[in-house]
Amino acid sequence: MAYDWQYYDLVLFGIALSMSVGAGVGYLTSISLSVAIISAGLVACAIIGHGLFINGPVDEPQDLTNEVEALN
Repeated sequence: MAYDWQYYDLVLFGIALSMSVGAGVGYLTSISLSVAIISAGLVACAIIGHGLFINGPVDEPQDLTNEVEALN
């Protein structure tokens, strides 16, 4: 059975990829490592923001008001 990629798998992959590319750019070019990592971190923050706020893990805003049975 083949694995089906989900949206949040791609979010995690995008975060890892952006940070890896930032490190690679910092080590392999004349751009300083600090600038490259910070830039890659900003890209990772944008990916995280999209995963949380644009395409969030809830279907409806009313889902946020449901009580969690495990905590009661």
